[in-house]
Amino acid sequence: MKFLAPRYWPTWLGLGLLWVTVKLPFGAVLAVGRGIGRMAWLLPLPYQHIARTNMALCLPDLNDQQRHTLLLRHFESLGIGLLESAMTWWSTRARITALSTLEGTEHLSAALARGKGVIVLTAHFTTLQIGARILNQHTPINVLYRPLKNALLAAVSGGSFARNARSAIQQDDVRGMIGALRRNEIVWYATDQSYRKKGAVMVPFFGYSTATNVFTPRLAAMTGATVLYYSTERLPGTKGWHATIQPAFSRWPGPDPVADTLEYHAVIERQIRAMPDQYWWIHRRFKGLSSDYPDYYRKH
Repeated sequence: MKFLAPRYWPTWLGLGLLWVTVKLPFGAVLAVGRGIGRMAWLLPLPYQHIARTNMALCLPDLNDQQRHTLLLRHFESLGIGLLESAMTWWSTRARITALSTLEGTEHLSAALARGKGVIVLTAHFTTLQIGARILNQHTPINVLYRPLKNALLAAVSGGSFARNARSAIQQDDVRGMIGALRRNEIVWYATDQSYRKKGAVMVPFFGYSTATNVFTPRLAAMTGATVLYYSTERLPGTKGWHATIQPAFSRWPGPDPVADTLEYHAVIERQIRAMPDQYWWIHRRFKGLSSDYPDYYRKH
């Protein structure tokens, strides 16, 4: 009953519009998503500055016109990603299956055959949520998540996890992760965003040292779990998505978690160059652990 309070009415309205939209033909869903992204692009929000800064750091070969075009395409991708998230909540299994392909399942089967659990690493692209749904339909996974501040959205998202995933584990629940891996289960998460809490290390990303979480190699060392990289690409037109499970990282876990993380970063960098509009450019990725690190996001 608490969700009937007036403060949740805007959320109910937004959810209702999303629910109606994702029932449309897929081509119409994409068109609406692009429209939402274009409207957001026109608003005086700080995200454009953040995205432009990240693009300048990571893709210096682009000229101003190319960067402007990429920025617009990225905002369209963000709008589509919003509707893809809604599709993970409400679309049927048959619809997701018809719109997606999954490559590399043999790597997942081989990893599970070892009996030590599997860490499926991904990265923050606009296809993040739909990618989790695609993988869940092949093999139920434990999804690592950050609790949402809006309780109604958290309930909707949690209901989706309950229907589609094996379980949902909070991002700081190390015992939950270790327990799932020791039961030879799959733990899925992305650890490529700025991290400045205990255990953070400065690790190069596109050549710039930035605050990074290097816990994953340590978790693999503790449990013996195999680490795989998982990516999802939104295909042109109405073809849907192609997801790929890559072979296990060659040396994980090695003696140096930073060296392992560099290998992870290199894979993300290749994916960004292949589909630059679909990366999550609006995150302040390039942060340091001390005040003497350059503030790339300060407006001059």
